Amino acid sequence: MVENKENFENILEVKNLAVSFQTFFGEVEAVRDISFNLKKGSKLAIVGESGCGKSVTANSIVQLLPKPPVLYKAGEILFKGEDLLKYSNKQMMDIRGNKISMVFQDPMTSLNPTMKVGKQIVEGVRRHKKISAKEAEKLAIEMLELVAVPQPERRIQQYPHEFSGGMRQRVMIALAMASKPELLIADEPTTALDVTVQAQILDLMKKLNDELGTSIILITHDLGVVADMADEVIVMYAGQILEKGTVEEIFKDPKHPYTRKLLAAVPKINMEKSEVLHSIEGTPPDLYKPPKGCSFYDRCDQAMVICRDQLPELENHYGQHCSRCWLNHPDCPQGGAKVEG
Repeated sequence: MVENKENFENILEVKNLAVSFQTFFGEVEAVRDISFNLKKGSKLAIVGESGCGKSVTANSIVQLLPKPPVLYKAGEILFKGEDLLKYSNKQMMDIRGNKISMVFQDPMTSLNPTMKVGKQIVEGVRRHKKISAKEAEKLAIEMLELVAVPQPERRIQQYPHEFSGGMRQRVMIALAMASKPELLIADEPTTALDVTVQAQILDLMKKLNDELGTSIILITHDLGVVADMADEVIVMYAGQILEKGTVEEIFKDPKHPYTRKLLAAVPKINMEKSEVLHSIEGTPPDLYKPPKGCSFYDRCDQAMVICRDQLPELENHYGQHCSRCWLNHPDCPQGGAKVEG
């Protein structure tokens, strides 16, 4: 029995979550035994290549993945101490857009193109709060003003296609924040935006975090965004967590070869013209048949025999810093030794 939910330090706890997709060709193990916590009021970034399981993890939290083909094979998703995986669809409807909201990558496919944006915000608010249409409209104007949409009284009467890409994303954030959720999940919210608008959206999210105390999970592949935005970082690859820690721990002292390669692939302001931007050769493994050893084995230039044959544990180094790599084992030879075949 859960008591005193408000006293929980972690607003979200994901424990040993495993999510698969059932297909005609077999089972795809999209998320494989991941665990992490999110503290109240903190900002967590989940990074990794496309297909690594970031969005599946985010959508699992709010139960947006259809069953079937999705199969939750194991684990718990504890929101304020209660397992969301045990909630019915009706219970989840009370959570989505109310206590937990989500901002998607492409607002044009998330907003209803046939409905004025003001009405969309009003309907979202009135679904969860017992207020009049007039009060909801006033709140919609306030939320658009909060996310810096100019002339909100006029803009609530416009349709999504009358907004620019950056303004549509602001509307999505206003819609997500209208019920003042305790957790905001942003799934690559700035990918389709130019650099200036991207910076404005990130500043807006930080403002919401500071002023409203909203906890944030940011899904992204942009490490520059992570450095500017997050308190803690999770690095995912092939459905697993390979490394996690604070921003300072990850950026100053990365422990996993994959994390180091990701950081090396980020362009630097002071790069010389002669310098070559690093890339990660190869492709991620097929999750129809995940490797029994380290999932990064085929692309790692420091891999050893044990990496191919045995999965390393996610072990703690110091503070919150953990990584899943045999190179960090005390008995590992200096630098490892690449083994072919």
